[in-house]
Amino acid sequence: MTRQLHYWQGSFIDDADAAERLAELPALVEGVLAEPLSTETVLLACDTVSQALRQTDGDLHARLMDQQADVADGPDRAEAAATLAELADALARPALERKLRRELGGPRPERLTRPDARETRYEAWAPVGLLVHIAPGNAAGVAPLSVVEGLLTGNVNVLKTSSTDTPLAQHLLAEIAAADPTGAVGRRIIALRFSSRRQDLMRLLCAPADAVAVWGGEDAVAGVAALVPPGCRLVEWGHKISFGYLTRDAWKDRAALVALAEDVCRLEQQACSSPQVIYLDTDPEADCASQLFAFAEEFAAVLDEVSAKYPAPHSDDADPAEQAELTTTELVARAEQHLGLTKVLTADDGSWRVLADTRPALTASPLHRTVWIKPLPRRDAVATLRPMRRYLQTAAIGGNRGDIAQLSRTLITAGVDRITPLGAMLDGYHGEPHDGVYALQRYSRRVSVQAPEVEFTTTPCLDDLIAPAALPAPPTGPLMDKAAAQAQIRTLAPEHAQLYFHSGGTTGAPALSVFTCDDYDTQMSASGNGLIAAGFDPAHDRAANLFYCGEMYGSFISFFSILERLNATQIPIAAGPDHEAIANALVNYRVDTLFGMPSYLWQLFHAQGDRLRSYGGIRKVFYGGEHFTSEQRRILTEEFGVQVIRSAAYGSTDLGPLGYQCAHARGTVHHVLTDLHTLEILDPQQDRPAPAGQPGRLVFTTRTRAGQRLERYQIGDLGRAVDGVCPCGSHTPRIELLGRYGDVFRMGTYHFNYRRFTQIAEEHLGYRGELQLILTSEADRERLTVRLDTAYAPDLEAARAALLANIPELGSAVGPEALLDCTVETAATSAFERTPTSGKLRTVIDRRTTAS
Repeated sequence: MTRQLHYWQGSFIDDADAAERLAELPALVEGVLAEPLSTETVLLACDTVSQALRQTDGDLHARLMDQQADVADGPDRAEAAATLAELADALARPALERKLRRELGGPRPERLTRPDARETRYEAWAPVGLLVHIAPGNAAGVAPLSVVEGLLTGNVNVLKTSSTDTPLAQHLLAEIAAADPTGAVGRRIIALRFSSRRQDLMRLLCAPADAVAVWGGEDAVAGVAALVPPGCRLVEWGHKISFGYLTRDAWKDRAALVALAEDVCRLEQQACSSPQVIYLDTDPEADCASQLFAFAEEFAAVLDEVSAKYPAPHSDDADPAEQAELTTTELVARAEQHLGLTKVLTADDGSWRVLADTRPALTASPLHRTVWIKPLPRRDAVATLRPMRRYLQTAAIGGNRGDIAQLSRTLITAGVDRITPLGAMLDGYHGEPHDGVYALQRYSRRVSVQAPEVEFTTTPCLDDLIAPAALPAPPTGPLMDKAAAQAQIRTLAPEHAQLYFHSGGTTGAPALSVFTCDDYDTQMSASGNGLIAAGFDPAHDRAANLFYCGEMYGSFISFFSILERLNATQIPIAAGPDHEAIANALVNYRVDTLFGMPSYLWQLFHAQGDRLRSYGGIRKVFYGGEHFTSEQRRILTEEFGVQVIRSAAYGSTDLGPLGYQCAHARGTVHHVLTDLHTLEILDPQQDRPAPAGQPGRLVFTTRTRAGQRLERYQIGDLGRAVDGVCPCGSHTPRIELLGRYGDVFRMGTYHFNYRRFTQIAEEHLGYRGELQLILTSEADRERLTVRLDTAYAPDLEAARAALLANIPELGSAVGPEALLDCTVETAATSAFERTPTSGKLRTVIDRRTTAS
């Protein structure tokens, strides 16, 4: 009674402690459920353990090998190692994210978001509450993985394994809990070991449960069902029967028979997906007995060869009841040989048995490499199998393409849940349904909130109004630059490189970024939520996408995808030189909302001012990549009737969307997309956190990329954190963008900031156009040329005087110190230099030559 058999919320305890604590389980559950658990926390903990388990010479692998009984030598040790390899694979973050996407629709299913962005109706997957797992004894990995499924759905989990099982599940779950520094995962895990005959403990376990997942036969399920309270969800993972089905061509194919024999030998038919019967698609008009018995002889020879390659378990481990069933089944079949009904073929050492039976009715095998061979013409499949539909699971079909298609539909109609190729019956894939259902949905509730439309129009997620999301600590590794990110791409596996984009090349040569399709979908969905917060109304706005398109540039494609996910009305025009045609399209299609680069949109309004003023229908402008000046905003508002001018997204090609503006955002303030990224703000000069509220380098770690993982990536932007809760009510953190590193340049021994030039031109000259700086070097000194738009330029001498007077460093460098020359010139807006792919204005053009 003093053995440390049980794991309870972070520590191992004995039988007496477990019994006492079970009595207090209802109160414990209430307290733990009050603490939210994000799937992000679970994913990080599981992935940490997965990575450690992959190190087969590591400490964790050795400890968990020791927790499995009888693994010192030979096949048992190999099986134990295989179990740990399967667990490592199942716990990896990509596998769990795929499962979440398949079963619950996305990587953050617990968040109350809008399934239809046009409505203020919110849905989420919520935990059932207390989820009890009554685990099987024939599959070591099932117990801990069921608890992981319970964690992904936010439940408090109590696992019961048999007292005869190894403590692998308890110790693996303890490792997952320890991998979470917040302790939230550990508080949701209790893993006990006791016999189901302890009805006192079983009653304490089941009485407060909201759902019970139970593995086992009908008697085991019935025993648990008698203990659960009314209204408790009983999730039955009962015993199932699987079979192979061979057409005439397939049963003559030796490779097909070898594959099916391997399915028989693997795991000793202990898995529900192991074949217990092989059906032959016989001719109903022919003598099926001769065909059946001939096939049995052939298959027995193949099974004998294959079985020799799979060492059988020690005979000492045989269960007496199982041995009795094997003996009885074989003796009965041998007796029926005299009636011409059966044919029995067995190994000399008793390691396998082939039982041919002319009667088609589905018959369970006594397992341990014992397989029935039966006739079943395809026309009779539904009538024969459907009465046993509750027990059917997997069917492996051997045949040509047409046979597989037709028979798959036939067998599914009969009640089969799962069809596989021969040789793959025991193989699964991440996100695969189990016994015809998704486990995560059975461990969850689908909940909804209907909110008043007026108050919640710009609220994409209710959770943001409650508290900041619990974010993992940022990594502690080295900082990453663009060169490191580009180098990483060269080693990506093909399945992680599905979607390619080029950057606009604003600050240098275009860089490549690579995403999986799932990465892209997650990012576009997050950006769509950001657009709702910014004031875009998918139900009523008519949007024109005027971002640049082509040459692998991502803006147009991304916003097409974002608007598509929002079910919004969009007119995908794309930026182009024919401003008149675009203006006509805006009018003809009654566009009221524009998406595009500020520099391009400004050109469009400038070139088609009369047409757009006359139309007067543009009400919203969402921009990206650059920013409008306050004077440009004033012109758009006063002259063109634009009511909303807001950032469509803050992001980059390599990282994807990083932030969004809400309806209360001012200037360059953005909320951070913490669903996707972790942000650090580091001192401009040193690799340490910037003082609170002070400017620093923005460093992002992306957490939702399956392939290219950018950790502590220096994006090249400067910013500062904005304190307090936003007036919009969201607790999501905010930052104020302060420009790029490239906006700051050194010239004539001084540092200058491009934004200072635009500020002076706007405030002191009333300038409303674009501004570009050109840096050149001459024989005796450097030259700074300030280029202004001819349409809005003031007197050039007055402009130069204002800049020299209000930028002290410039005045000193040009005046008494004579370190550089400064000139002001004008040019048409079409002559300003821009990046060819994105159309962004090149704000600072450095043409100085550096001696080698």
